[in-house]
Amino acid sequence: MLAKEMKSGAVVVDGETPLMIESVTVQTPSARGAATLYKFRARNLLTKQKVDLTLKGTDNLPEADFRKRLVKMMYKDADSVHLMDEEDYNQYAMPLADAEEPLKYLTEELEGTYALIYQDECVGLQLPSSVELNISQCDPAIRGNSATARTKPAVLETGITVQVPEYIKEGERIKVDTRTGDFLSRA
Repeated sequence: MLAKEMKSGAVVVDGETPLMIESVTVQTPSARGAATLYKFRARNLLTKQKVDLTLKGTDNLPEADFRKRLVKMMYKDADSVHLMDEEDYNQYAMPLADAEEPLKYLTEELEGTYALIYQDECVGLQLPSSVELNISQCDPAIRGNSATARTKPAVLETGITVQVPEYIKEGERIKVDTRTGDFLSRA
């Protein structure tokens, strides 16, 4: 795959290492004849370390031999998260340490979650860009404080804390951005 065609979410191989592209920055040259540089922030799918790559637009990296499978979380135990493929009902187990970030937003009813399968093992999860979660605990709104855009912390059903506007109440369902962890809107 050419560097100028790579987008966020693409999985490529650098040497023997499968990398998932997380962000792309294009640096255009100021001099004539100079090549446009593409700077990639990627994550090693096996070790979970961040990797920075800089390539010219015509440089080529092969695509990784992996599959993206639509999955649902079945359950979580002491050492792993168990997922079920929605098409062929295969089951995958992913260590809790590898699924730490996605678990902040993952619930059993969440739709649109993809497992990244490399050499018949689940090496990563790709969540939708936003998820809907219930608020399990937050302070009540204070009457008369609605003139300014104040926020308050709210604990969601998965255990994470998100800053929400003051008018949001306990028990409401809200949308949260999975990339930044920010409140988006009421659901």
